[in-house]
Amino acid sequence: MASKSIIADLNKGEKLNGDNYDIWSHTIWYVLDEQNALEGINHVLSQPEEGNTAQYRRNLEVYRAWKKTNSIAREIIVSYVVDELIRECEEFPNAHAMWVHLQRTYAGTSVTRLRQLTIKFDTFKKHHDQSIKQHLRVMSNMIAQLKSVSYILSDEQQVQAVIRSLPNSWKYLKVNLTHNESITFFPNVARYVELEDERLDVVKAASNAFGVESSGTKCSGF
Repeated sequence: MASKSIIADLNKGEKLNGDNYDIWSHTIWYVLDEQNALEGINHVLSQPEEGNTAQYRRNLEVYRAWKKTNSIAREIIVSYVVDELIRECEEFPNAHAMWVHLQRTYAGTSVTRLRQLTIKFDTFKKHHDQSIKQHLRVMSNMIAQLKSVSYILSDEQQVQAVIRSLPNSWKYLKVNLTHNESITFFPNVARYVELEDERLDVVKAASNAFGVESSGTKCSGF
C-alpha cells in the first residue's frame, strides 16, 4: 500500500478534474516511480496456473510483485482524482486499464479542450472562500496547463487576467495595476496583490482592536 504521507501530500495538490490531465499525469508518473509502482500502469499480469515446478514458483513470485505494485498504483490514482471521477476509475480491474482510460479520455490538445481551458482562464474570478495565495496558485496552475497544450500566454495576458480576476471591492487596486508600467509579468503582479492582501489584513486587525478598545472604554464609564 502507498504510504499515508504520500497520499496526504497528493491530497494537497490539484487533483485530476478533466481539464488538467497533462500536468496531473506528469505528477502521478513521478510519484509512481518514487513508490516503485510504475509496473502497475505499464503491465498487466494474470495469476499463473497452479503448478509444482520451479518455473511456476518464479511466475507466482513475479505475479505477486506485480499485484502489489498494481494495488499501490490504483490507490495513488484514485486518491488524486476529483470525487466525480473516483467511481469512473473504480470500474476498471487494474491500474493499467485505469491509466489507459484516463489518458484516452482526458489527454490531447483538441480544439474543444483548448477552447475550454482558455475560456476558463479568461473568465476566472476569485472565489469568496479562497485566500489570495490559493487564488494565485490556481491561476499559476492554469497558465501551466495552457502551456502544456502548447498555448503560451504572453506576460501581458497573464497580468491582465490576474487583474480581471480580482474582486470588485479591489477596484482601486485594479486601476493602479492596470496603469503601473512596472507590472509586466505574473510573479510581479502576484507579489503586488499579496502585499495588498497583507495590508488589508493589518488594517482590519487594527480596526477590530480599536473597536474592542472603544467598547472597553465605554463600559468602564470614561
